[in-house]
Amino acid sequence: MDALCEAGIKAFPAKTEGRGNMLLAPRLDGHVKIFELTARKTQWETAPDQRVEAWTYNGTTPGPQIRVREGERVRVVLHNELDQSTSIHFHGLELPNDQDGVPFVTQPPVKAGETYTYEFTAPNPGSHMYHSHHNATTQVMKGLLGAFIIEPKNAGSEPHADIDYVMVLNDGLSGYTLNGKSFPATEPIVAEHGQVVRIRFMNEGMLIHPMHLHGMHMTVIAKDGWAQPAPWKCDTLNIAPGERWDVLVKCTNPGTWAFHCHILPHAESEQGMYGMVTALIVKPKTAIT
Repeated sequence: MDALCEAGIKAFPAKTEGRGNMLLAPRLDGHVKIFELTARKTQWETAPDQRVEAWTYNGTTPGPQIRVREGERVRVVLHNELDQSTSIHFHGLELPNDQDGVPFVTQPPVKAGETYTYEFTAPNPGSHMYHSHHNATTQVMKGLLGAFIIEPKNAGSEPHADIDYVMVLNDGLSGYTLNGKSFPATEPIVAEHGQVVRIRFMNEGMLIHPMHLHGMHMTVIAKDGWAQPAPWKCDTLNIAPGERWDVLVKCTNPGTWAFHCHILPHAESEQGMYGMVTALIVKPKTAIT
């Protein structure tokens, strides 16, 4: 048992094919920001030599991270290369009804081979998500999901953060994952001593995940994109399905610190750590180049 546990730790962060949650650069049509998303099936490596059939946007899960500013005009073009209908719901965005992305409620389903266009002005700022809202138990659980960040018009209203990190949680058909990967293939958060890290937790799964950081506390500043009236501190934060929580961590304690879901079967067994485990690495200032 000790040997298996040690081997997993020494492999971290293990290399795998594919990386999700990467920022998607828009193309411009005048003042409109255009984001192209293609839904298609992909063989996705969640951990070394562990591959699953994922349903992806642009070949990754999570899909590309979309970032815009409040008040900007946004056009999202969905190309459906799946063998069934789909749609996109922009979770948390307060949009006109016809842009809500729910088949037979606000739009027709986007059938296999079709293209569908969503267009709207970026509304309420904060940490939001996008995902399928059609056969969602299969489509979202297999990977049709991503982060949608709307930055406020007034950047001065935002708390200072040196690093802005999005962590998408999922417990679907690809297993227990953080940003589409399972330990030891998860990505550590690396900061310099004294820096402030903003972590945007997003739960796209079916279960609650109490995320626990060792060595330092988290200051909770927002829920579902809305600022908390009084920020509060914790070291374990329950994140329910559909929720987004924003926290700040001041990196005052150097070292490599475990960071994991505290439902232990999601993170550790007699064969070592797996699933929803990563680390916050706080380096001395002189160590970062």
